[in-house]
Amino acid sequence: MRQVLEFLSSVKVTDLSTDPRVLVAAAVLFLLAALFRWKYVLLLLFGIGGTLAVVRYARLGRGASIDDSLILFSVGTLAVAVVLIYFLFIRGD
Repeated sequence: MRQVLEFLSSVKVTDLSTDPRVLVAAAVLFLLAALFRWKYVLLLLFGIGGTLAVVRYARLGRGASIDDSLILFSVGTLAVAVVLIYFLFIRGD
């Protein structure tokens, strides 16, 4: 357990999101959640994946102009939040 915690504390989120082991674990979790219809797990995976996709697409900290990156990040994060709010609170089961 100590090795897992040390690994998680020493790795960056962007490095962790491209690690094949993490991607396989997320895919297996997604399949299990879809089969068993675990709504909250699916929404959690969507929120994390959507936010990581927005951060990567906005190229934060990679030389793009700060205005363009901020607008892309804001709009993308708002879109992810709207989808999560819709499925959590508006659309009932």
